[in-house]
Amino acid sequence: MGRFDLRDRIAALDPERDHLEIYQLSSGREFPWDYTRALEFALFRTYCVPSISKLLAATGEFRERPQRRYDDTALLMAEMAAHGYDSGRGREALKVVNRAHGRYAISNDDMLYVLSTFIYDPIDWISQYGWRPLHPHELTAAFHYYRAVGHRMGIKDIPDSYHQFLAFKDAYEIRHFVFSSTNREVGTYTVDLFAGWFPSFLRPAVRLGVRGMLDDRMLTAFGFDPAPRWVGTLATAGLKARARALRFFPPRRESVLARPKRNHTYPGYPAGYQPSDLGAPPPPADLPAEHLRSSRQGQGNIDMP
Repeated sequence: MGRFDLRDRIAALDPERDHLEIYQLSSGREFPWDYTRALEFALFRTYCVPSISKLLAATGEFRERPQRRYDDTALLMAEMAAHGYDSGRGREALKVVNRAHGRYAISNDDMLYVLSTFIYDPIDWISQYGWRPLHPHELTAAFHYYRAVGHRMGIKDIPDSYHQFLAFKDAYEIRHFVFSSTNREVGTYTVDLFAGWFPSFLRPAVRLGVRGMLDDRMLTAFGFDPAPRWVGTLATAGLKARARALRFFPPRRESVLARPKRNHTYPGYPAGYQPSDLGAPPPPADLPAEHLRSSRQGQGNIDMP
């Protein structure tokens, strides 16, 4: 198999009709490491919105169980991508996601924004650090894939086109990326989580490196001091050197989506586990009522699909 055979296979598919297959090839075989890193930063980016960070801080999940929340999100999204959102495991994963979100008073616009980051943040990352440019079909397929997931989550008013949704994301960030203490709180817990994956002597460097990867708008919203300019320059140079080296690697023959790596919360996953075993616990008893979905709001997306 040639290095660009999978890209050529993607080019021969229809990005709307075959969006799941294209997304599986792109995220599971062509750019698996890049998608993982980009989706980590995509979630991190959503914590710059005070209405999102305020709820996350109130639940205490980032204070008490940051690793479990990370693992739940990563594994549930992997289940949908690996098996398809309409497969048995994909539908079960969606139900777990919907029940978790359905307990809380989350605005549709906040849900829309989070969904948009899953499309465009990996595209931005791979455009800068990928070993090859994304094919236009990969861009369009990512939009159609997450649009289908969003519909099954009960998210309303998802824009009809790739460019309309991107415009929504950009405008949302301009309006809503402002500093709040809960942004900083949740952001700090997340940086500490990232640093905790490394030996203790490397953790200060990881914290500095994460700050070096954040843009000015994110730094302001989190209230983080910018890292020295050389940190971002060094990180960018390293990632681009990695991309150049990968051009000479043989193509991946198996998708990583079907065999997620060992994680801290669920050793050995997926052996012996079902998607229903994942997910956050019920809201804490002392959670302020403003964060809970009221009976007048209905059940919304809890039981979809």
